Amino acid sequence: MIAGLVSAAVASALTTLLFQISQPTGVPFGVGERFTYDVKVGPFKAGRGSMEVTSIDTIRGRDAWHTVFRVKGGILGYKADNTMESWIDTATMASLRFTQDFEQTGSDRQKHYEIFPDRAIYQEGNKPEQPSVPDPLDDASFIYFIRTVPLEIGRTYSFERYFRPDRNPVRIRVLRRETVKVPAGTYQTIVVQPIVKSKGIFSENSKAEIWFSEDANRIMVQLKADLPVGSLNLYLTSARPPTLSIPTIPPFRCSACRGSCPPWPTTRQCSRRSTCRRTARPSAPARSAHGRTTTWRPW
Repeated sequence: MIAGLVSAAVASALTTLLFQISQPTGVPFGVGERFTYDVKVGPFKAGRGSMEVTSIDTIRGRDAWHTVFRVKGGILGYKADNTMESWIDTATMASLRFTQDFEQTGSDRQKHYEIFPDRAIYQEGNKPEQPSVPDPLDDASFIYFIRTVPLEIGRTYSFERYFRPDRNPVRIRVLRRETVKVPAGTYQTIVVQPIVKSKGIFSENSKAEIWFSEDANRIMVQLKADLPVGSLNLYLTSARPPTLSIPTIPPFRCSACRGSCPPWPTTRQCSRRSTCRRTARPSAPARSAHGRTTTWRPW
């Protein structure tokens, strides 16, 4: 039950941290990028999660990043395997397609949305077309979009970008900077609080917060929210950069371990039990096949 609640809560909550800010020419993600998470409810481990960019597909003649967010687990005889997939236009960052596949003990729920930004409409399965919004985003694509824009401490944003208009507007409060330690290591982060017009995980009462790494990569490091069953927590366990940018990244040298440590995160214990002394190098952009620049900034 808890695993299903975790997945459903995340899915229903990731509706709109959506920004009406000019789209930059480069993005910090690309094909091959993959993050994994431990999922817990209170002190109990409820499963594992992941988010990744699997490919660039063609949707109605447009290039689109194919992203996948998955939570799988179970507790006390209850099992869940829930997946959200989004196809994001590489030129405009608007959602073109969004699917949900929630497999849980005793139920199996699937949803498929075709989204048409040029006509500001969307269609769920074979149902009649419904009005949408300009430059729409869905439950999953917002994470990738927010990674491309700045976050100003102390500012509150209000947006009308979710592809289902009745869910708008949402507010985003940029709360503070904070150093956090997760299984993947220690990160300098920016903490944001989303507030959505619903009773979901991002309602005002849930006091939900998301930690994004305070660097050009803008990784979702941690998520926490208060639920009736306890505190929902996602903790980053690993981060793999886009494969397109790997050949352009110069090798690292740690003054303590002489480069035997992984390149992430900002600080961690190296093989000689001292803090790796890594400095940020200039960004290493890689021009991908679809013409946009993938910029992963190593630590």
